[in-house]
Amino acid sequence: MALAVRVIAPDKTVWDEASDEVILPSTTGQLGILTGHAPLLTALDTGVMRVRAGKDWVTIALMGGFAEVENDEVTVLVNAAERGSGIDMEEARATFSEAESKLSGVRTAGTRQELIQATLAYKRARARLQAAGGMS
Repeated sequence: MALAVRVIAPDKTVWDEASDEVILPSTTGQLGILTGHAPLLTALDTGVMRVRAGKDWVTIALMGGFAEVENDEVTVLVNAAERGSGIDMEEARATFSEAESKLSGVRTAGTRQELIQATLAYKRARARLQAAGGMS
């Protein structure tokens, strides 16, 4: 028996297929879901979701949201999402380096608001680079 997994962003459905296993970036850490999982509602952090369909793993960069697990159905509602296979590696690497530099500068001489914004940009850039396979 498989999980029915659906990843929905405001502008599109990113994933809607049967899967054998899901790993979610919850706000409290990585969360693995297999068939028969207990009902669950959890907040998701910005990070990488991994979905196993057969032998292959698919990565999806998630930009925060919620996941519900019930009756072998996993519904993921997110602010934005992007499949790793659709991310340009060089652009993601450049964006990550830029976000990392900006965060470093803001930590030493920025306001609290600038630090929050730079941290969020860093987490988004890191999730995209990880989903593209550019870092573990």
